[in-house]
Amino acid sequence: MTESTSDLIAITTFSLKPVYTYASPSHKTIMGYDPEELIGTSSFQVVHPHDKKKLLPLLKKYLHSKTKSFFSSTELDIYETIEYRVRDKSGNWHVLQSTVNIIENELLFVSRDISQRIQAEEDLKRSEERYRILIEKSPIAIYYSNFKGKLLYGNRKAEELIGYKSDELTGKSFLELKLMAPQDIGKIAKLLTLNSLGRATGPDLFTLNRKDGSHVTVEIYTEVMTIGKERVIVGMVQDITERNHLEEQLLQAQKMESIGTLAGGIAHDFNNLLMGIQGNADLMLLKTDPNHPHHDRLQHIEKLVHSGADLTRQLLGFARKGKYEVKPININDLVDKTSGMFGRTKKEITLRTRYDKAVWSVEVDQSQIEQVLLNIYINAWQAMPEGGELKLETENVILGNDDAMAHLVESGNFVKISITDAGIGMDKETQQRIFDPFFTTKEMGRGTGLGMATAYGIIRNHGGIINVSSKKGKGTTFTIHLPASEKKVAADDTPSAEILNGKETILFVDDEHMVRDVGQQILETLGYNVIIASSGEEALDTVNQDLNNIDMIILDMIMPHMSGGETYDRLKVIDPTIRVLLSSGYSKDGQATEILNRGCNGFIQKPFNTIKLSQKIRAVLDS
Repeated sequence: MTESTSDLIAITTFSLKPVYTYASPSHKTIMGYDPEELIGTSSFQVVHPHDKKKLLPLLKKYLHSKTKSFFSSTELDIYETIEYRVRDKSGNWHVLQSTVNIIENELLFVSRDISQRIQAEEDLKRSEERYRILIEKSPIAIYYSNFKGKLLYGNRKAEELIGYKSDELTGKSFLELKLMAPQDIGKIAKLLTLNSLGRATGPDLFTLNRKDGSHVTVEIYTEVMTIGKERVIVGMVQDITERNHLEEQLLQAQKMESIGTLAGGIAHDFNNLLMGIQGNADLMLLKTDPNHPHHDRLQHIEKLVHSGADLTRQLLGFARKGKYEVKPININDLVDKTSGMFGRTKKEITLRTRYDKAVWSVEVDQSQIEQVLLNIYINAWQAMPEGGELKLETENVILGNDDAMAHLVESGNFVKISITDAGIGMDKETQQRIFDPFFTTKEMGRGTGLGMATAYGIIRNHGGIINVSSKKGKGTTFTIHLPASEKKVAADDTPSAEILNGKETILFVDDEHMVRDVGQQILETLGYNVIIASSGEEALDTVNQDLNNIDMIILDMIMPHMSGGETYDRLKVIDPTIRVLLSSGYSKDGQATEILNRGCNGFIQKPFNTIKLSQKIRAVLDS
């Protein structure tokens, strides 16, 4: 038996320094030694030094038994199993599991090489440890449950997601913990039914109730797996609350962009109409005696045109096509000025201010930011019919990449303006629609619903962020972030009201007949010689034929077939020194700025009056 077994059979002397007296042929196969090589040598020579400490206590125990019993068969009927390492002839280590017994006056070792089993166990442990680390460190919440929905395990992310520790989850079902929103209970039952049939599921959308009472929106994927000897459901839960929020923001931005495009087109065409009304009223006023009964009516028409222009300015602001006079300002001064003006008319409102004295400058259209602030002040006043407190704060903040991406702006330095009222607050639905055009909570005839939509467009057009947070009965806070500027605050200058005349020749280019007509009459009234062109092509033909007699061109930016930008570029090829004043129903921002950066001499916004036009013309001609 010992000659044929694959186990290692060895007999050694009975001492603390055992010597081989027999070795089975399997030593050649496993250890690389011929049995004859081992006989007469110490068995300890192949034992790992650290493992000799395991064998010595066993040998001492056997020797003590021998001394005590004088080899009484009853006393010495003992054996022990021990694991230790031995080195083969090639120097490799093997783990042996040996049964040690006494045979007559010697020790009998029956050993089995368990190296592969030990290695497999270690590999399994390492694999399990890697798997455990992956599960625990996973950015996705993972849970195990049985087919009745009882939770068996939840990783660290699962604990964070729902606010329960793993030991609070174990053994409890989704229903016991009230994890599922009522509308999702049927869905989880369906999911468990599919799992019981061995089917994977997902992604399925659920609303989870957290331990603290808050809610998260998640996607759940499930697989049926065997872990150990047990079949379980493995669920992977992805928190998509923030993703949903970003998607809502993107949809809102896209919706506002689409409506803004429409609003911008309407505002542009409306400005051309106002230009005709403004110009004709101006021409009549210039020739009407102040004592004439129609003089006041003409002035009233001018005021109505200004009101119409303000409306188009709101539309252009909402359409994000409306920055006019952009310059660096101190936002503290602007907030203080607008709130002071507001406070003087609304004495029932108490203002509380906290300004950052070292606030960074911001590069903005001051009149538009004034419009935004006043819109918010008025909303706050209407939310506090019995009066109340309005808090105004400014501070410097830095938005990192994550925060900036969440709001679709560039990261960097921003100035934050917070406006908080103590009013009636808003419900969630109102908050979601507060920046929608034509949405209003006011009764019929008391609001157009353009105020906050315009505020949104203006702030976004400045590369900023505007948000609202509110609770019913708890007041409302509007927060505005505007990109900080490194430019110094510009000095304030007020334009004069003087009409400036001239005698030069001006080419007036516009595709709208009424604008050309009124423009020609205003220019002639100011003393200029006027040539008219209705398109970019006609303007180029005129310049080619009569270049030496043309001192300046007033060029419409938006024209069919050939745009103002293309016309300008081709005019500069004909004469690089030609002087051009760009005119548009849109603002100076965007396409107009690009043309100005290419060397255009100036810009005037429609509808313009005689005073403004006369001053712009002289600024270009006299520069």
